[in-house]
Amino acid sequence: MRFIHAAAMAAAPCVALCVSAAVLPVEAQSPAAMATGMPPELKAIRESDLKRDLYFFASDSMRGREAGTLDELRAGSWMAQQARKAGLLPAGNDGTFFQWWSMHRLRQSDNSHLSIGGTPLVLGRDIVVLAPVDASIDAPLMFVEPGATSDSGAIRGKAVVTEIPAPASGEVPRRYAMVAMRQASQRFLALGAVAVLVVSDAASEQSGFASAVDQLPRGRYGIDSAGTVAYWPDAVGGAVRPPPAPPVLWVRRAMLGKLRAPDQRFTAQLVTEDFLYPSVNIIGVVHGTDPKLRTQYVEYSGHLDHDGVRSPIAGDSIWNGADDNGSVDVGILAVARAFVKHPGRRSVIFVWHGAEERGLLGSRYFVNHPTVPRDSIVADLNGDMIGRNNPDSATILGVQPPHRNSPMLVRMALDANQRITKFGIDSVWDRPSHPEGWYFRSDHIPYARVGIPAISFSTNLHADYHRPSDERQRIDYAKLTRM
Repeated sequence: MRFIHAAAMAAAPCVALCVSAAVLPVEAQSPAAMATGMPPELKAIRESDLKRDLYFFASDSMRGREAGTLDELRAGSWMAQQARKAGLLPAGNDGTFFQWWSMHRLRQSDNSHLSIGGTPLVLGRDIVVLAPVDASIDAPLMFVEPGATSDSGAIRGKAVVTEIPAPASGEVPRRYAMVAMRQASQRFLALGAVAVLVVSDAASEQSGFASAVDQLPRGRYGIDSAGTVAYWPDAVGGAVRPPPAPPVLWVRRAMLGKLRAPDQRFTAQLVTEDFLYPSVNIIGVVHGTDPKLRTQYVEYSGHLDHDGVRSPIAGDSIWNGADDNGSVDVGILAVARAFVKHPGRRSVIFVWHGAEERGLLGSRYFVNHPTVPRDSIVADLNGDMIGRNNPDSATILGVQPPHRNSPMLVRMALDANQRITKFGIDSVWDRPSHPEGWYFRSDHIPYARVGIPAISFSTNLHADYHRPSDERQRIDYAKLTRM
């Protein structure tokens, strides 16, 4: 699931929808099928298959499947091979399982230089830039206490330093830090600051700065043709580098004394650099049996990528993403095998998206460049993290207004759960008031935004989310099978 400044979640009882969504609407199912509860088709989904597949897919040999690397492409190639072995027909480009697309990456160049009073700062160790920017600065430093009032006459032309105030009890320090930095930077930039340097408080230093050092230097990613450019669009719809702008920087707490010293100047030569990377969606199909309905598609979707190889935690530097999102990837593969053996009346298309962690890029690309007519996709059943936590609980996203874009699909999902899997549905995660905005953080969103009925399933957040400890041996395989 896409990581946004803190913990997250998103996807689950996909298999339970095989019969109700792709084979028959709930209202049309026979009384006998309704009474038996477990459709015989689901017997094709086996715990041993899921465990075997995930033990390979989330192994160290896949190196965490980071988007924009050969590791993601290796994972996609493996999934395409498994889809072919399962009996899926290719539904990508040019008669293959692959839909290739390119994404831009914009990052702060290592050739950028910063200093305080002539003392160099090491980018990625002492200080990180929150968003890549080109800038040339030589300005006096001005320290402003958190919450202090300032006027534009005092701020204009200065490089402003402030601290992140300590979070209130119960706040997640890293999430709180990002909000505090955004608020501070908006305030001081509006008053004419040429740069804003925000110093960690003790809590965000411990839990947030190290993570920022790993993530922020990777930069920003986007796709020109899907409305997610990492650059400013040019007049002909391409992309160009952003114009020079005042930088916002996160500074390690150890630098506070230097920053508060009188009569200091801040100098910076910040340079961005850009790259073009390939990514891929893996797409297969099982055609339906009904001559009239087989031109309609029910889609099962998830994402291939995770965090790759990063700074070690407890000696482990490979962030394998067994639950996020390996559990869904092998789950979709299991559903595909079941449909090959027992086709539905409608066709079923399976899409393993690339680069979800970069901003839902693979799903955005597919929605803008579908390999079947977009209006033929009647539902998207997405999954994100379906193998952990309480064995009897799950979440469906897209159930509550205003997220609910298809009451019929929601009724079918809830009915399938009531008849077959019988999970306790935790509705908190889908609430529009949820502080993390879970609904907006996985690959169902691009489908919902173009009017395709879409829901997403999950077994929710856990302590190993976006950490190298999200390992294959921590998955509850019995629950994953049930999901």
